[in-house]
Amino acid sequence: MQLIGERLICAPIATTWQALNDPEVLRSCIAGCESLERTGADLLSAVMAVKVGPVSARFKGTLKMSDVKPPHSYSIAFDGRGGVAGFGSGVAEVMLSQEEKGTRLRYKAQAQVGGKLAQVGSRLVDAVAAKITEDFFTAFEARLQPPADAPQPETEAPRGVPAWAWLVGAVLVCAGAWILTHW
Repeated sequence: MQLIGERLICAPIATTWQALNDPEVLRSCIAGCESLERTGADLLSAVMAVKVGPVSARFKGTLKMSDVKPPHSYSIAFDGRGGVAGFGSGVAEVMLSQEEKGTRLRYKAQAQVGGKLAQVGSRLVDAVAAKITEDFFTAFEARLQPPADAPQPETEAPRGVPAWAWLVGAVLVCAGAWILTHW
């Protein structure tokens, strides 16, 4: 599976980078994410519960960041396990650039799936992944919108594992859960 896309985030690059490194912000933007914890300087662990129709599944995963160039880019290696539902693993690249109207966020991810996830057609998995990705960005962009009367402060760009990368794993997990209920 390959995910490639970009979004214009209506926030300065430092604010966007900071939000991408805040596990609480991202936990609130990923549907079903129960926990997202920093377990090392460049390492996160996550637990995500997914309920689609009568099927409930719980997935656990990790992600590790490398090649960090704050606040412009990083690479992520991720691995998620969902028991009999299967697993997903892969790598992602995230790139940020400042534009006049905000921050351009570009991403590329390559993922492999196994177990029951691997038994379904890639078109179905891709369609579900696209929906989950859109839902994440809608929530993330809404979270970064300041109140109409609030000035936008300049913030420092922190270094740490960007929890956004868990989105890639979450997409695989949610796609698998959805597929299992419709298989």
